[in-house]
Amino acid sequence: MAEKSILITGCSSGIGYDAAHGLKARGWRVFATCRKERDCARLRKEGLESFVLNYADEASIESAVAEALSRTGGTLDAIFNNGAYACPGAIEDLPREALREIFETNLFGYHDLTRRVIPIMRAQGHGRIINCSSVLGLVALKWRGAYNSTKFAMEGLTDTLRLEMRDTPIEVILIEPGPVTSNIRVNSIPHFSKWIDWKNSPRAEQYKATLLKRLYEDGGKDTFELPASAVTKKLVHALESRRPHARYFVTTPTYAMNILRRILPTRLLDWVLAKA
Repeated sequence: MAEKSILITGCSSGIGYDAAHGLKARGWRVFATCRKERDCARLRKEGLESFVLNYADEASIESAVAEALSRTGGTLDAIFNNGAYACPGAIEDLPREALREIFETNLFGYHDLTRRVIPIMRAQGHGRIINCSSVLGLVALKWRGAYNSTKFAMEGLTDTLRLEMRDTPIEVILIEPGPVTSNIRVNSIPHFSKWIDWKNSPRAEQYKATLLKRLYEDGGKDTFELPASAVTKKLVHALESRRPHARYFVTTPTYAMNILRRILPTRLLDWVLAKA
């Protein structure tokens, strides 16, 4: 195929990193963006085109889009909204500002970038907007309320956009990973430390028995965990298929939870999820 261009966010590690290298190997012109310049510099040394895009900073998003367009002559074939983080903790211990902050990155940044590229894709007569959701956009798990809520909101926003774009040449697609090898656990620790006063929580003993161990102790691979390349494989289909799916499930838990949430009564599903 002729070289096509894609802007990917969150490329410092994990899903974004693998997607950037995987698509470049397939002939795509990849703009692999990261939140920090030092990560961009590392990616440039690896042969990728990389510059800063920080979802929490509107000026950064505007600058990144302008940079990509300046390099292509004003076109952009696709974006993969991928960058996100987690802020673990019980809902009752989650301050309002913590929720505001995670939504700025995990949802509002996606929305901002998407709105900026829609006019470009309309004008060129094609485009694909691909959002990386999660199994936690289908079902909720304890201690993950902040992250759950951003992904649930993204599901609704993306589904609505897909319906509204039916009369345009723009495809809107969700990718639903589950347990995928990444640094999200380690990267969530600073956010937990910043926002969650667990020692003064009525759930302090539960934190010590469960969440703290999960956060600070490397328990090895999760059950059913797949490498980030499994997401890249679905991303390739979403980008290159003539008729891409609206949703791509990646891991066994995602397929299973999609079925269970549809067939089980809520109370029974709660019992299943409480065991996770």
